[in-house]
Amino acid sequence: MRSIINILDLTVEELDELIATANDIIANPKSTAKNAGVETGYPVFEPSTRTRLSFEAAMYELGGNVLGFSEAQSSSAAKGESVADTAKTVSCYADIIAMRHPKEGAPLVAAMNATVPVINAGDGGHNHPTQTLADLLTIYREKGGFENLTVGLCGDLKFGRTVHSLIDAMSRYAGVKFVLISPEELKVPSYVKQGMKDKGIPYVQTTDLESVMPELDILYMTRVQRERFFNEEDYLRLKDSYILTPEKLTNAKQDLAILHPLPRVNEIAVAIDADPRACYFKQVLNGKYMRMALILKLLEV
Repeated sequence: MRSIINILDLTVEELDELIATANDIIANPKSTAKNAGVETGYPVFEPSTRTRLSFEAAMYELGGNVLGFSEAQSSSAAKGESVADTAKTVSCYADIIAMRHPKEGAPLVAAMNATVPVINAGDGGHNHPTQTLADLLTIYREKGGFENLTVGLCGDLKFGRTVHSLIDAMSRYAGVKFVLISPEELKVPSYVKQGMKDKGIPYVQTTDLESVMPELDILYMTRVQRERFFNEEDYLRLKDSYILTPEKLTNAKQDLAILHPLPRVNEIAVAIDADPRACYFKQVLNGKYMRMALILKLLEV
């Protein structure tokens, strides 16, 4: 039995395998293996739209079923039940568990107590490995690979778990460079930067998106996350730090790929949606395919 808590739980070879499986599903949707009777437990302790629906769609398309709850108030967590006990309980009903939780480390605790595989569907500001799988498939399909890319990460780089997971994943490919674009208050945490230094991964930090736009192959936008702030005034001051508009793409590469883990608030103007470089809704669909591939791998079917 194996769980996936961090994107680094998957080797580069396994990432390539998952991408190949996802591409096969895309090319041959009707030939996808069906697993009638398999159950996914999906306990959600914080709001989720794309991730929850993506896991549910993935399991249904694989011929399985889904059970769970969409908010902590709907579960015994509201009565004080521990994550460990929830994991043990859901293990009695499900063949695999996908858990989303606002506290860092909660899915790891679940994995230590569950008797079935656990997938981290997002834990606080820490990790979101299946979103990273969606990101990787999108980049692969847009760029044909991962090597020698300059990746711009813009917005909330402090609390953005998708950013941290993507850095971990992309750092394993040759020639990758990161451009970290954020307000001073929302810089990438020091431990993430130290990890890049230890691996010899080049990166630069800036507060000016437009000045670095011409060199980017990937622009990964993020929202400033209200739910991660303790101080409402700080959130209001920083929430509009970066808003991507058509004018700001004037000097961007014609084959730039614009990604965003969603939900979007106002950091990408709706006018960008019609730009062929906008890939964020492709990411949503790619997330389903990669979650299908991961479920197949963990259930060994």
